[in-house]
Amino acid sequence: MNIVAALYKFSLIKEPNLLQLKIRNKFKSYSVYGTILIINLIKNGTISGKIAKTIFELMMDGDKDPEGFNHIDIKHSESKENPFARLKIKLKKEIVTIGDESIDPNKIVGQYIDPENWNDLISDENTILIDTRNDYEYSIGTFKNSINPNTVKFREFPEWVKNQNFTKEDKETKKVAMFCTGGIRCEKASSFMKKDGFNNVNHLKGGILKYFEAVDEQDSMWIGECFVFDDRVSVRHDLSVGTFDMCHGCRMPITEEDKKSLSYIKGVACHKCFNEKTEEQKARYMSRQKQIEIARGRNEKHIGPKDLAKK
Repeated sequence: MNIVAALYKFSLIKEPNLLQLKIRNKFKSYSVYGTILIINLIKNGTISGKIAKTIFELMMDGDKDPEGFNHIDIKHSESKENPFARLKIKLKKEIVTIGDESIDPNKIVGQYIDPENWNDLISDENTILIDTRNDYEYSIGTFKNSINPNTVKFREFPEWVKNQNFTKEDKETKKVAMFCTGGIRCEKASSFMKKDGFNNVNHLKGGILKYFEAVDEQDSMWIGECFVFDDRVSVRHDLSVGTFDMCHGCRMPITEEDKKSLSYIKGVACHKCFNEKTEEQKARYMSRQKQIEIARGRNEKHIGPKDLAKK
């Protein structure tokens, strides 16, 4: 069984290049796979491996608090198959772009709501419950009575807020509750909402995945499954692998019913993207799928070009 850990933290990173090297060397030594993204104010990623040490211990590596890893937010789950093919430690200028460089959760942010207290908040009639994820994530599962901003990219969120024409009274008296998969997007969104004049802004600490960990399914207000950004595609409330597959043409979640469409070609396209792909693209995807099937027949995992693993 593989341990899967989703993690993030906003904190100042003084030497990102050295941190990148340190994490890569440490995780390689424990055969940890997945992706870690590093910028000067955040560490974010999802990783997996059959490891005895916890991810926290690997990060800390005997130090008191290297680069702010103390109290890092980690959500654990399990997967029979390793959902990642390689390890990638990337330096990025920004993660989950909201389109406003002045937004900084280290300076201004909403109130963190523990998962155990989340149901009470979103059951309040005076609460505006907003799903800050994208529309395809919302489509396979969300909290009861949540608002879908219908965004394709997170950077569209500020424009959506503007178009709602919230009144001064709304901003002063309404409670705002926001959530996302792991906590990063709603943390940035809460910072934006505070800057925009909302007084009572709240977001789910640790995101949906932490809620699944902490709240019994019988008490859950979640409906459906939760999209995750790895080969599992989605997880149920008990954090087991969900029922959705992924179209490798458009990277969107698809159901078994979707696969019955004449526009579905395994590893190539689905009914959502078939007409958007060129014949050249389809031929390339078909070649890739053939290589995947050959690797599977050899009981190997196809990971694509070797140079990708170095990025």
